[in-house]
Amino acid sequence: MSIPLALILIFGIILLLIYNSLVYKKNQVENIFAGVDAVLKKRYDLIPNLVASVSRYMEHEKGLLAEVTHLRAEATKPHISDEHKIALDKQLSSALGSIMVAVEAYPELKANENVIHLQHTLHEVEEQISAARRAYNQAVTDYNNAIEMIPTNMVAKLMNYTRKELFEIPQNKRKAPDVKELFH
Repeated sequence: MSIPLALILIFGIILLLIYNSLVYKKNQVENIFAGVDAVLKKRYDLIPNLVASVSRYMEHEKGLLAEVTHLRAEATKPHISDEHKIALDKQLSSALGSIMVAVEAYPELKANENVIHLQHTLHEVEEQISAARRAYNQAVTDYNNAIEMIPTNMVAKLMNYTRKELFEIPQNKRKAPDVKELFH
């Protein structure tokens, strides 16, 4: 075999390996996002029960309950983008956290067996969501690194692969909530 033919063959093999690596990373992100989506659906299924259980007690938080119901309806619409789901998840996590803090102000709710069970179940689902987000963020980081680093970035550009968004906590949500603000 001639040297130019051997170089073309080696280049072709390298290109094939890069292509397969990028496809694998893209599919890994999509697979893990589907897992995140499944856990989020679990959360969405719990929300109507939570709202129904606390709404008759929480007169002052009607707006918060309406917001949670609206966000759930928006998040369960078909064919919304992954980026929109991520944004809705951030808003819904914040609103659910506010409800859980507000529940503490109602002694009859804190003693309600159904609410206690829902809180426990929601806490478990939030832990699952947290683990799924970590796995998703790791896969996205690997994918984003691959489409930005040389030489894979050249092949990624030909494949029209673009950066994926991470699940991130907004800066204003990183601090502990001020419980006093919730009741004004």
